[in-house]
Amino acid sequence: MTRRELIDFCLTFPDAYEDYPFGGDAHSDGGSWAVMRRRSNKKGFAHIYGQNGDLRVNLKCDPLEADFLRRAFRDVTPAYHMNKIHWNGVSVNGDVPEDELKRMIEKSYGLVKRKSKKR
Repeated sequence: MTRRELIDFCLTFPDAYEDYPFGGDAHSDGGSWAVMRRRSNKKGFAHIYGQNGDLRVNLKCDPLEADFLRRAFRDVTPAYHMNKIHWNGVSVNGDVPEDELKRMIEKSYGLVKRKSKKR
């Protein structure tokens, strides 16, 4: 999966948009961070970046599932520059099947939705 394919998949979710908070843009060589966010609350659900020639994405995750995925896949690690309990980093073209990666992105998208207010 390419960087553009990953970004395009994230844009299929309602309310999702692409942001470049650290400079760069959609046409840069992969050195800039693309943050996929929910428009309703501006929270990021996928942080896409390149590291040493490797395309990576940081995804929010339930802590128990995060630990399980790290044990199940060599290319799932605690996320770079994120809370290590709630975020995993995934090497996009590593040992994680594409369907599983898409499921993880969908789960991350769901975890950053606006919380309903208690009455």
